[in-house]
Amino acid sequence: MIKIKFEKENNKSIAYDNNVKIGECVFVKIEKCWNIVHTEVNSLYQGQGIAKKLVENIIENAKTYNKTLIADCSYAKRIIER
Repeated sequence: MIKIKFEKENNKSIAYDNNVKIGECVFVKIEKCWNIVHTEVNSLYQGQGIAKKLVENIIENAKTYNKTLIADCSYAKRIIER
């Protein structure tokens, strides 16, 4: 079963299949803003919507922590703009 975990102290959201890391979405803190700079999913797991879930997890947590969100990562930028 795939689980998404938010790791604020490491500036990322990580996808796990059981205990195996299969993807991550990384952001950089810039004052009151989080900038998503990279999203990646293991090729064996692509096409399952995992990258979208990783970005959405960062979006939800940005709201929780009252942060503005931007993205240099082109994939994350498309998700944010929707």
